[in-house]
Amino acid sequence: MFGQLLSLLDKSKILKFSRKNGGERYVKHFDAWQHLVIMLYATIKRFDSLREITDSMFPEAHKLLHLGINVMPKRSTLSDANARRPESIFEAVYGDLYATYKNELSSDSRKRQNPQWMKKLQIIDSTTITLFSNLIFKGIGRNPKSGKKKGGLKVHTLMKYHVGVPMVVQLTSAAKHDHYLLKEVHLPKDSTLAIDRAYIDIAQFQRLTDEGVCYVTKMKKNLKYEVLDSITYVNPEGLVTHIDQKLRFTRGDLTHEARRVELFSENKKPVVLLTNNFDFSVEEVSEIYRLRWAIESLYKQLKQNFPLHFFYGDSVNAIQIQTWVVLIANLLITVISRSIKRKCAFSQVVAMARLTLMYYIDFIAFMENPDKTWSNIQAKEALKAPPEPTLFD
Repeated sequence: MFGQLLSLLDKSKILKFSRKNGGERYVKHFDAWQHLVIMLYATIKRFDSLREITDSMFPEAHKLLHLGINVMPKRSTLSDANARRPESIFEAVYGDLYATYKNELSSDSRKRQNPQWMKKLQIIDSTTITLFSNLIFKGIGRNPKSGKKKGGLKVHTLMKYHVGVPMVVQLTSAAKHDHYLLKEVHLPKDSTLAIDRAYIDIAQFQRLTDEGVCYVTKMKKNLKYEVLDSITYVNPEGLVTHIDQKLRFTRGDLTHEARRVELFSENKKPVVLLTNNFDFSVEEVSEIYRLRWAIESLYKQLKQNFPLHFFYGDSVNAIQIQTWVVLIANLLITVISRSIKRKCAFSQVVAMARLTLMYYIDFIAFMENPDKTWSNIQAKEALKAPPEPTLFD
């Protein structure tokens, strides 16, 4: 099964990226391809330490040889590679994989029979991975009463909704503000952007408006603005359903006009959304913000199915390499899961990939009909003639 996963990678490109970024300098045997293959092996198997990785490879030596592993690395070799080989190599590998498979990933049912804005919907968010020390990546929040504050790695992500995997990823310390990525990216015209209220920045909202990008976010309570127009909508029972307002924000010489939509429901608190699109219906604005949850599901998927609670090195480079390898593994398994013609949860696909990683098996065919082999055995047993009676029957 591991060979089927690696067939989605291009070995020549990976070595090219490594040579370009200085990853093959002073390297005799353990090249970037072998490094990536072993890190993927460890990530999917969810090993806890370098010792587990190296010891588990010896029983699989013949199989790994066919995958291009010419050296059985020691712990020190793998540790040095994680510390010294530039993480930009793995970033380039992920970017190339995304460019290769983005059309295949976006060709599923979510892309069909949906409004036009959904095909151009993009989501920005970030998640923090807690680390063991505050010295490597600076942590956030107050210092605890007992013990030292732990550090954190923040993963800033831009994701196309209908693709379902990150398109742009930036790794920073946890102390970096969320809206860092919002300032860096420039989206195509007519795109729709769903963001959390941590990204509220009037200057950036005006830039998005000038670039023809629609944004939808949740509104902060302490924003200062001027109401230009306000309409209250009431249902036949006399209850207010929503309030639609046109606002003007003024920040020095900068002015920005936006739309405030406040939604009411019987059993929940009112939800206040902010957008620069005056043409969307209230239902569409609400739906766009609801779909922002897809990126939260992605973060949950990464943290639950891959090793991001422990790391194989204590250097900045090693932690970043492992994070990139997790993203690569997630993308590869997502490509395979979308090829399965049977509804399977992603966690189920990852679990079966972990169990059958070194088996000689057609993984997609197995996932489409997992009980086929057992059914064939039972059918053969049923065709056998019944045992002849003995003298004592």
